[in-house]
Amino acid sequence: MTQTPIEAAEAPRTRCGVVALIGAPNAGKSTLVNALVGVKVSIVTHKVQTTRALVRGIMLEGDSQVILVDTPGIFPPKRRLDRAMVRTAWGSAQDADIVCPLIDAKRGIDEGVERMLSGLENVHGPKCLILNKVDLVEKTELLGLAQEANARAKFDETFMISAQNGSGIAHLKTGLCDRMPPGPWLYPEDQISDLPERMLAAEITREKLMLRLHDELPYASTVETEQWKRLRDKSVRIEQTIYVERESQKKIVLGQGGQAIRSISQAARAEISQMIERPVHLFLFVKVRSRWSDDPERFREMGLDFSN
Repeated sequence: MTQTPIEAAEAPRTRCGVVALIGAPNAGKSTLVNALVGVKVSIVTHKVQTTRALVRGIMLEGDSQVILVDTPGIFPPKRRLDRAMVRTAWGSAQDADIVCPLIDAKRGIDEGVERMLSGLENVHGPKCLILNKVDLVEKTELLGLAQEANARAKFDETFMISAQNGSGIAHLKTGLCDRMPPGPWLYPEDQISDLPERMLAAEITREKLMLRLHDELPYASTVETEQWKRLRDKSVRIEQTIYVERESQKKIVLGQGGQAIRSISQAARAEISQMIERPVHLFLFVKVRSRWSDDPERFREMGLDFSN
């Protein structure tokens, strides 16, 4: 049907769509989302499986708004929480306008990447391959890796980037924006994430917890914001609870003489204050809740499906 001049004039000039970033744990998805948005919206640590729920960063470029979905890593699930995380990652791929598998170029195509590429057979719609950490690999190896990945799955385009140093980010931004469907923006111009401040604050504290304790504390911890109160002096009082599964883990989080929890609190308070642009009074509590990772309420807090 041919558009009339009035209809053509009323056609939306803006573009908006959803891009799902999927990949093995530690491929660099969260770092890439932060680089594309321009500010930190997703926590980053050296530990794998840091991202548990969907984190949506909002990127603006010209007339385009791109909703970037940072998904949990795709890996062989063992626990109920693991299964929920992997289901969430693949579910976001099905709902996106573009799916962007992210491969760590230095690691290449290992068993985890093989599993992801095989799973893409069930994902319909445009797909763009992103090779990350290209600054750590020779160009000849990169070309071979790109050819091998494209032979295993059909990609509309391949981008080579370094999320860490920014190489190739501008080209990737343009490529994603050009593929967005015409339509109105879904979020205000100044919004950078769809996560509420309470959840972002909890994620920041969880990041500091993981960075401070490294391998001392396994993935048996989570953080929830219990209270968020604005005070008369325009500061904010925040109370958060760190849940662990065993008493021995509580002692690790507290540290000798409370040293560990003070360090975590100081680092988290500084970053939360910077994020909300006002002074923060942060109070952290540590509680033992055995098998919290099998608690339906905790799954709801993280936006995950509790069912098997």
